[in-house]
Amino acid sequence: MKTEDMLKALTEAPGISGSEEDVAHLLRNYFARLTDEAFIDKFNNVIGIKKGTSSAGKVMMAAHIDQIGFLVHTFEEGGFIRIAPIGGHDPRVLPGQSVIIYGKEIIRGVIGTTPPHLQKSGDTGKVTALEELYVDTGLKEEDVKARLRIGDPVLFDNVCTRMAGGYYSAAAMDNRAGVLVLLETLRILKGLKHQWDVYMVGTVQEEVGTRGGALTAYEIKPDVGIAIDVTFGDFPGIPDRQTSKLGGGGAVAVGPNFHPQLTERLIALAQDWEIPFQKEFNPRPGGTDAVSMQIAARGVPMVQVSIPLRYMHTTVETLDLQDIRRAGRLLALFAAHIDEIHGEVVG
Repeated sequence: MKTEDMLKALTEAPGISGSEEDVAHLLRNYFARLTDEAFIDKFNNVIGIKKGTSSAGKVMMAAHIDQIGFLVHTFEEGGFIRIAPIGGHDPRVLPGQSVIIYGKEIIRGVIGTTPPHLQKSGDTGKVTALEELYVDTGLKEEDVKARLRIGDPVLFDNVCTRMAGGYYSAAAMDNRAGVLVLLETLRILKGLKHQWDVYMVGTVQEEVGTRGGALTAYEIKPDVGIAIDVTFGDFPGIPDRQTSKLGGGGAVAVGPNFHPQLTERLIALAQDWEIPFQKEFNPRPGGTDAVSMQIAARGVPMVQVSIPLRYMHTTVETLDLQDIRRAGRLLALFAAHIDEIHGEVVG
């Protein structure tokens, strides 16, 4: 299956934090084609294991499969639905969005708000608060209550769009882009020898507290961990020092959350094999799976590679597919050399 097709399938599969079943089963099927063993645990984390020639160690690569969204909160007179956010949202971009509610059946709706013509003087420039937004499905109140339940997931009505120049846009690039990096890494590993066992993990509930990363790292107890996520892509109005360039390759994180010598060797591999990459400075642990993986069990030496992404946590998250391919190649080489690297810098 082409990389582009997998990106479309992954980004369009529903998987709000806490209800990741659909995307989990999709990923398990992809893993099954590329690993020796693939399964879903009781929390819907997806694990694929590719055995090494010696199985002398374990390297775990993790990318979260969950996405932000909403839950049905209350039903109101007239059939309108109030929603509660799951994960971080930008309320500026929510009014007017099309959504899908996954209830007893799939129901489409729109997020409504007061038109500017009817707003009070001075309110037209204000951002509508989340608690003031509602979903209109076009159904009567009794039909809404018959087909939907409090707590049903609500996601953006999302289509993955191919743009010019190798760019793609979709609502769930965070972090299905990282999931695709796992698959690209496995595809390249098929042509490489690696001594250690490689554990590929699609983690759940990262957007609400990096929970899946903690659970799986504690269970697997890897000797080295790699978190794959997205980072802020470049766009007008933001200084270059705060972003990574689309098309510049994966961003390798440096900072106290990451093992300095392992990170140096990862960068050296990129340089030796002429794989474009960038460096990203994280002065304190951020909101990725690396935070919980690092302190799982007796601790895991971590590195992190992120895909530059514009317009994060909106319906038009945008990336360059070439960055995913480059990150996959780099991590495959890292896995192929990890036995030697670990012996030299970790011991």
